[in-house]
Amino acid sequence: MIKAAIIGGSGYVGGELIRLLHFHPEIKLIAVTSKSHAGENISDIHKNLFHIVDLKFQEENIASIAKEADVIFFALPHGTTMAKMKDIDFKKTKVIDLGADFRLKDSTIFKKAYGIKHTALKLLPSAVYGLTEWHHEEIAKAKLVACPGCFPTGAILALMPLAKAGLITNTVIIDSKTGSSGSGVKPSEKTHHPERAENISAYNLFTHRHQWEIMQEIKNEAKDADIVFAAHSIPIKRGIFTTAYVLLKKNMTEQYIKKIYESAYKDKPFIRLVESAHCSVVAGTNYCDIAISVKDNKVIITSAIDNLVKGAAGQAVQNMNIMFNFPQITGLSFPGMHP
Repeated sequence: MIKAAIIGGSGYVGGELIRLLHFHPEIKLIAVTSKSHAGENISDIHKNLFHIVDLKFQEENIASIAKEADVIFFALPHGTTMAKMKDIDFKKTKVIDLGADFRLKDSTIFKKAYGIKHTALKLLPSAVYGLTEWHHEEIAKAKLVACPGCFPTGAILALMPLAKAGLITNTVIIDSKTGSSGSGVKPSEKTHHPERAENISAYNLFTHRHQWEIMQEIKNEAKDADIVFAAHSIPIKRGIFTTAYVLLKKNMTEQYIKKIYESAYKDKPFIRLVESAHCSVVAGTNYCDIAISVKDNKVIITSAIDNLVKGAAGQAVQNMNIMFNFPQITGLSFPGMHP
């Protein structure tokens, strides 16, 4: 059994990690930390785990936990994980970071996006961007994996087949809508229910931190791509629905474009090519549903993911499976609910 630990387990993503790892047949969860809930029962905070998980949250002691754990998941706010890497022996323990500290390869862009200086520069070259479907070989060899943000997961999965095929050559518009759980467990003025219910709004236009991840990955394959990203909050609890608009240089058939996607994702167990993508169908699952529409030189790609699973905890477990040579679907092969 692989021994796993979670640093920062009291939030929504931490709760999903606990849920997934508890039922993973190859994992023993040995520690879950929380600064605000140390000593409390995990099931008192994550009530869906009552009579299921009997662990307590514990104080954070990275050095001590790292001596026992084979893999540590960090589910912490940006800027906090990188300072804790000095206590990790990467010869023994692998790290999966669900925060933003190691996603961006350029420390200058990191500072621009997050407003802080990167303090673990020596680790950036070896950190693997953990978009599982497109970095499988690097993840298999990695000691440090940086899981993508939730918006970039849905957007990059929607666009990468076209980028790889050389078909993205100008401006791409990405419109993404997210549920309220993406704002985290602590309420704020903008995420307060009376403000969010029966409402839709755009935010951080041209300044959203996740746009840098999307640009980094897409422009690696399509250097002439110009990314315009807009995020919206919508009144659902779970899910990110992304609509990407691409203008091709010439007219192409829908059949031709769909074959590109079928080829790109034929052996990717959590990508489903569908006629119509729906957040409700993928809620609670690790699936990304992608739908494609083409007219002349215009392509519209839609994708739907659960922001807490495929956009965070599920993708982290999928990456862990690859790092430890388990089948990707281990502990993750369950459908959503319908209706």
